[in-house]
Amino acid sequence: MFFSLATLYPVFPVGGPRSLFRVHPTQLSYWLDEVWATARRTPPIPGRDPNSVFSFLDDTVLDALDLPTQPSSLFLQPSGLSTDDPLEWTGEPGPDPLNCPPRLWHHLAYAYLIESTGIVEIFTEVVRRLVTGETLGTLKPESIAWVRATEQLFFREPPPFAIHGVLSTVRPSDRTNRRNAYWRMFGMDLAHPVPPTWAQPGPFADWKAHTGPVNEDFRPKWTEFLRQVWLGVENERNNSGPNTADPSFIALLAVALRDMLRNRRRGGALAREEFAYVAMASWFHLTVSDDTQLVQDLQAQASSPGDRLASIAQRVGMSPALRARELFDLAEPMSTVLRGIEAGLFDTPASAETLFRTGTKLATDMVNLINNWQSATGERVKERPTGTVAVAGAQPLRVPVPGNTTPSAVRTAEAVPATVNGNRG
Repeated sequence: MFFSLATLYPVFPVGGPRSLFRVHPTQLSYWLDEVWATARRTPPIPGRDPNSVFSFLDDTVLDALDLPTQPSSLFLQPSGLSTDDPLEWTGEPGPDPLNCPPRLWHHLAYAYLIESTGIVEIFTEVVRRLVTGETLGTLKPESIAWVRATEQLFFREPPPFAIHGVLSTVRPSDRTNRRNAYWRMFGMDLAHPVPPTWAQPGPFADWKAHTGPVNEDFRPKWTEFLRQVWLGVENERNNSGPNTADPSFIALLAVALRDMLRNRRRGGALAREEFAYVAMASWFHLTVSDDTQLVQDLQAQASSPGDRLASIAQRVGMSPALRARELFDLAEPMSTVLRGIEAGLFDTPASAETLFRTGTKLATDMVNLINNWQSATGERVKERPTGTVAVAGAQPLRVPVPGNTTPSAVRTAEAVPATVNGNRG
């Protein structure tokens, strides 16, 4: 989301973030509402229902949560963003998000993977130290603006009626709110606990108590989906011997994952939450995407987001996730594939075959996704079942279904994200 906006400023990626981080946080907040309003004008996916803009977000949900058609200044001022001068207010709506690739904001999985690196907690401590003391040195003007924007956009309640305003007295902790969303959609919690300093006491501490249905089957089905695609990659050029690739089974898995994810979105559930958490994740991801001014001021220059985050974490006595590099590399490709799955792009054997067809960008991205998922989680996606008597079948016995969604309050589940943090891999 913020990556898309940064591309419109000159000299991206070096100049883009530096300019974007100078924009006033009020303008950025208003621009997020403009992004939401633009969503219904996004062209439909070729071959899909022309009346549907977001297969994962119904038009009626967009309309129900949007501002009035002709809002007064009591609701929203134009963001006034200028890509010529980040300090200018034009009095007009900001740059049309349709001009910002990609046109859709990322899947909630993007926010989950980015936050799994530990980046939010690390930057929370960075901001806390910068606004309460001088232990991290002197900042340049660009970094001072970044600190202000970060604190006001993500560490306080947003302006009244903002689309990304997902804090209130009934859910007062942003940390547990995000974990609640990840848990419901993926059946996975973050690997790192809520720091004691920010733990929410009282009746909100047990945030899993009343979540209702949870997609506890997401991870095993997603892993099996990747394994089946890898079988397709292995057998793509297999001219002799058995071919264990089965596009039909991949399509069945895609349908099961599609239905599972869509079930959690019924009635507009998690719509605003996904939007807000993806925006937050993209802001912090953009901060370490290059040697931005803040990275330079913290003396954390490096060649990758994971290495920059590790250097920043060291400045405040913290450590990122063990496999942060892979998690950063996973975030955007996994988001794109899950968006495609929810849109029904792989529901047929023919379309599922495109996931491993040699020479396509999608197949190349899938191989990289599989490699990074295996490395980040420790799950050996590429290994085939072996035996001394007979080789096990390439597919499980039963066809995939969305799976039961037993309310989390009455079941015990493994803390699956422990492997995402690299503890078993």
